[in-house]
Amino acid sequence: MNTHKVIISADSTCDLTPDVVAKYGILIDPMPILLGDRSCLDGVDVFQQDVFDYTNSTGQLPKTSAQNTAHYEEYFARLTEDGSSVIHFNISASMSGSYNAANMAALDMENVHVIDSINLSTGIGLLVIKAAEMAADGSPADQIVEYIERMKHRVDASFVIDTLVNLHKGGRCSTVALLGANALKLKPCIEVKNGAMAVVKKYRGKMGNVLLEYAKDRLADLQSVEPDRIFITHTCTQPDLVQPVREYIESLGYFNDIVETTAGCTVSAHCGPNTLGVLFVRKQEID
Repeated sequence: MNTHKVIISADSTCDLTPDVVAKYGILIDPMPILLGDRSCLDGVDVFQQDVFDYTNSTGQLPKTSAQNTAHYEEYFARLTEDGSSVIHFNISASMSGSYNAANMAALDMENVHVIDSINLSTGIGLLVIKAAEMAADGSPADQIVEYIERMKHRVDASFVIDTLVNLHKGGRCSTVALLGANALKLKPCIEVKNGAMAVVKKYRGKMGNVLLEYAKDRLADLQSVEPDRIFITHTCTQPDLVQPVREYIESLGYFNDIVETTAGCTVSAHCGPNTLGVLFVRKQEID
C-alpha cells in the first residue's frame, strides 16, 4: 500500500467538468488565454461563451499560451511541500510548449512526474481519471506513470467540426480548404494521432445526421473498445444535436459511464461552435 499521497494534476485543456474534478480529487492548473490585451485564465475568469463572443465581436481568435517554467516550479513546490508526489498531465507537446516548461521545472524534483498526454481535451481527461482512480486505490506514483504511459497510446480522440472558420483564423487550415469545405458543405472529422491533429474523414450533410453517422463509425468495432467510460465533448453544441448521439450510445448498452462535457477555451477557440467528439479508450494500441 502506498503511504505517500499521490496528487493528480492536469492543465485545463483536459476539459473535465467541476463535478468530475471534485469526484476524483483532481487539481486543475488553468491555461492562460488572451482576449486582446486582457489576460485571463481558462475556466477561472474566461469561459467557452466568452471565447465565441470575443471572436464574433472582433473577428479575431483569442490567443492561447503555455504556462512558463517559473509557474510550474512554484506550482510543483507548493504541491509537494508536505511530501506528496505529483503526476501532472499536459496537452500534447506538439500542440503547446506547456509540457516542455513543466518537464523542465520537474527535472530536479524526484516526486514530480510530468506526462505528455499526446492528446487534447477529454482525450487527456480519460488518462487523468484513470490515474486518479489508481491513486485512490493506493498505487504508487511510479506504477501509475508506467500504466498511463502505455494507456495513452490506446486513447481514441476525434471531433467533427461544423465550420473550418476558426481553424482557418488560427492558421491551421488553408483558404482553399476553407472555401472547398464551405462550398461542398463538408464536416471534417479530425482525429488526434501521435499527438497531432489530422483530418481522417469528411462528412457531408446536415450536422445532426453527420454527428450520428460519425458516432456510429467510431463505435462500429465496439468489442475493441474498453467499456469503462466514454466522453461526449462539445463546444456550445445545440442540445438537439447532442441528444441523438447520447441516445445512440446509451442504446448500445455497453459503456459503464457516459460523460457529457463542454470543451474549455483552448479547444473552443480553435474548433469553433458546434464541434462534437466521442472519446474513449481502445483495448489495443492504435496504429
